[in-house]
Amino acid sequence: MPSPVLISLDAMGGDHGPPVVVAGVRDYRQRHGGEGVRFLLHGDETAIRAEMAKLALGDDVCEVRHTDKVVAMTEKPAQAMRRGKGSSLWNAIEAVKLGEAGAVVSAGNTGALMAISKLLLRMSAHGLERPAIVASWPTLRGVTAVLDVGANIESDAEQLVEFAIMGEAFHAAVHGAERPTIGLLNVGSEDMKGHEEVREAARILREGGFGLDYKGFVEGDDIAKGTVDVVVTDGFTGNIALKTAEGVARFISALLKEALTSSVSAKAGALLALPALKRMRQRIDPSAINGGPLLGLNGIVVKSHGGADAVGYGNAIRIAVDLARSDYLQKVSDSLSRLTLVLEQPPAEGAAMETPQ
Repeated sequence: MPSPVLISLDAMGGDHGPPVVVAGVRDYRQRHGGEGVRFLLHGDETAIRAEMAKLALGDDVCEVRHTDKVVAMTEKPAQAMRRGKGSSLWNAIEAVKLGEAGAVVSAGNTGALMAISKLLLRMSAHGLERPAIVASWPTLRGVTAVLDVGANIESDAEQLVEFAIMGEAFHAAVHGAERPTIGLLNVGSEDMKGHEEVREAARILREGGFGLDYKGFVEGDDIAKGTVDVVVTDGFTGNIALKTAEGVARFISALLKEALTSSVSAKAGALLALPALKRMRQRIDPSAINGGPLLGLNGIVVKSHGGADAVGYGNAIRIAVDLARSDYLQKVSDSLSRLTLVLEQPPAEGAAMETPQ
């Protein structure tokens, strides 16, 4: 029997608010069963209950907590922290801080979500300026977790190791890998390649005794190949890689659309191939897998795309439930404690910098 869990939802966040959030709850229940999962919805009670009535969702599934206050999608993080108390976003996160909910999901303002989450939940990883964002990246072998993809522009060796620890625990909890493999994104697989921080991170991962299945350096083309389960990099590099992949996916889709509408016979063929083409687009576009957890917090926070539909929002809920039911937070805490001990010990003089392949 799955353990019971309460998921806190910012019902006013995103481009659509209650219509998609409530429909996302129904989608999650239809596709994943929803046994033992209840929801705490924060926002305009009248609007939320109107959507609940349309979809036949009762108080046994959804508890509603009213607030008139909403953090705008255009609001700056500093403004959100000063003026956001009592908003649907703030209250949804606070439910996790108070131990009422096991996780929070929001499709709202990303900067505000990160800032308020850090303020209320605090960071679990020493030295992280802000939570790391993880992307679930479709690959030839399934799904690879890539982090950071935009939150921490510069990352030192210690932070890269923290990303590896958090990414490994995330992949095991959400994507089911028993012992996820890990690689550091670099400009080459040779041990002398890359800047000092990435080479030092490689040394710590090899010698730290974290129990991680570290495979060494990987290159950009290894992401789509699925060479490893978790790819670790700084937020600057990760964000460029993510946006490039999303752009390539849209480019390929545009070329296919152009080719398949070029003639009557092509249009007929496209009609027959449409289901397969939709599946292909989802496979090649990292943005199609909705739900990016903010890793490194003392609590589980999942960011949904602002424009997500009910299916996408339901997937973000699934990720939140999987993390809330796992030992993710404890596993990360134990490994970060081990990292602190490792960093207190200077590396052995003349330690080899060889990276296992």
